[in-house]
Amino acid sequence: MVTNAEMQKRCLWAWGRAGITSQGLFPPGWSGLRAAQGWAVLAELPDARFYPSPQILWPAARAAMAWACRLGLLLALLLPVVSASMPGTVVRLNKAALSYVSEIGKAPLQRALQVTVPHFLDWSGEVLQPTRIRILNVHVPRLHLKFIAGFGVRLLAAANFTFKVFRAAEPLELTLPVELLADTRVTQSSIRTPVVSISTCSSFSGHANEFDGSNSTSHALLVLLQKHIKAVLSNKLCLSISNLVQGVNVHLGTLIGLNPVGPESQIRYSMVSVPTVTSDYISLEVNAVLFLLGKPIILPTDATPFVLPRHVGTEGSMATVGLSQHLFDSALLLLQKSGALNLDITGQLRSDDNLLNTSALGWLIPEVARQFPEPMPVVLKVRLGTTPVAVLHTSNATLRLQPFVEVLAAASNSAFQSLFSLDVVVNLSLQLSVSKVKLQGTTSVLGDVQLTVASSNVGFIDADQVRALMGTVFEKPLLDHLNALLAMGIALPGVVNLQYVAPDIFVYEGYVVISSELFYQS
Repeated sequence: MVTNAEMQKRCLWAWGRAGITSQGLFPPGWSGLRAAQGWAVLAELPDARFYPSPQILWPAARAAMAWACRLGLLLALLLPVVSASMPGTVVRLNKAALSYVSEIGKAPLQRALQVTVPHFLDWSGEVLQPTRIRILNVHVPRLHLKFIAGFGVRLLAAANFTFKVFRAAEPLELTLPVELLADTRVTQSSIRTPVVSISTCSSFSGHANEFDGSNSTSHALLVLLQKHIKAVLSNKLCLSISNLVQGVNVHLGTLIGLNPVGPESQIRYSMVSVPTVTSDYISLEVNAVLFLLGKPIILPTDATPFVLPRHVGTEGSMATVGLSQHLFDSALLLLQKSGALNLDITGQLRSDDNLLNTSALGWLIPEVARQFPEPMPVVLKVRLGTTPVAVLHTSNATLRLQPFVEVLAAASNSAFQSLFSLDVVVNLSLQLSVSKVKLQGTTSVLGDVQLTVASSNVGFIDADQVRALMGTVFEKPLLDHLNALLAMGIALPGVVNLQYVAPDIFVYEGYVVISSELFYQS
């Protein structure tokens, strides 16, 4: 754990590197929080050899870095208080994810390699002539990423550069093949996000040729031009890759952002430990903290840590996400504490099929008919005093609700009179689904609704007769209400612009696994 004092030193170091002396503006399109998260991650990169010069950094760095340091200090104080020491979620990115990144990463890499080439000083004539050189095109036909066990990710790329040399006599176009190799280490930042840093980087240039293959340029001049261009690329390409990696870190930093669950609740993910890298995948152990009105929902910590078995889910998927029982318990506790599960069930008094009135109850309970000779509306006040229980068995997920139901009737003075109350037990089948970045659910009733009379102000009540009525007027409104809540969903671990697609969901004993492809929307 990074101390507050060390965090302050890192902030001062980062300020010095960026030349920050006063505040500026955030980059266009970035909120203050997103900018702060991004620059907090950039401040974590330890290898100063690959840092860009202050001229390359955004002008917005001044304000963003100040925000980043405040955020980092705040999280350093808050995270140990609200986070459990063991993960409740595991995110595993497999080889297929690297293949996807390799494909979509070609275009950003091509743009990053469009470096500026300084003028070439031509000494061949009697007068020194500066010659302008510009990169016309960079094509990356091959980009390959592979896991390095216990370390991180290796980048191998082939790029073909096309240069235009603006000679006084006649412009010249040259092509130059370049091989790139970079090893990146994947670690954990002090604000508990993944962070990537370049450990080693090198470029290997091939032989330059004239674009049209005419070989009209003198060999001596071609050698000098090639030597100049190779020297420039050798100095700048690794810096460009480092800048690209820093952009990745900005996105990885958004893992810690608060995501809404309801109007007054949020969920936040943070890493528990340094990522585990094998030759087949990288695994992130993540802790989820749910907040209600700004306060964390804390459950007793299970002494048994959640471990995601190696061979689960769909083989060959990009991502494998394991969700422990603890996450489901926390989400249900949040719903119960927020009062979101409570509801009032009413009926339309003048409807012909309305069973929520004193006349319908009077057929079952004589005392109700005696007290209410005229039909009056009835309300069922459903309250969840105990937390719902999710049970995860292999290929089967269920919910158990134990609501307290108070039955009230409208009196002649518009006040409501309590008739009786019921203790109810409802067992539900839970079907899970994923939509973009959210885990959602739908339920259906399993078996009969169980109920017992808790209290009565209308004499004896035959529970069997009331059960038949409750099955008609209680089950559907409860399911509609609960399914509307579960359809809102809860955000899965992720970063900005990344979505889960074509997911498969598997229920195991005590945990759920999501195997999914990924889609990045740039």
